[in-house]
Amino acid sequence: MLAWLSGVALVAGAFFFIAGTLGLLRFPDVYSRLHAVTKADTLGLGLVVLGLCLRAPSWRAALLMLLVWLLVMASSTTACQLLARYQRERDQLAEEDDNASP
Repeated sequence: MLAWLSGVALVAGAFFFIAGTLGLLRFPDVYSRLHAVTKADTLGLGLVVLGLCLRAPSWRAALLMLLVWLLVMASSTTACQLLARYQRERDQLAEEDDNASP
């Protein structure tokens, strides 16, 4: 039963990774792409970690995987915010250039 739940979590995590990748390739602008990738990767990795924790040989290994997941969540959120801020500044500069030229 535990192996079955682990397999379901791993497959569901892989599905979210694939969905995020498709969103990255198909969405029209940077903000939509960032949203798709960040949400899908966070949930996808969470499900993969859950599936692996269910198969972990010890509690220590499971806790280390959870720690890695938390670190990835923090770094992913920070990177997404920085990329979105950079893109917003580029959009504002492009808009100012368009308004300045006669």
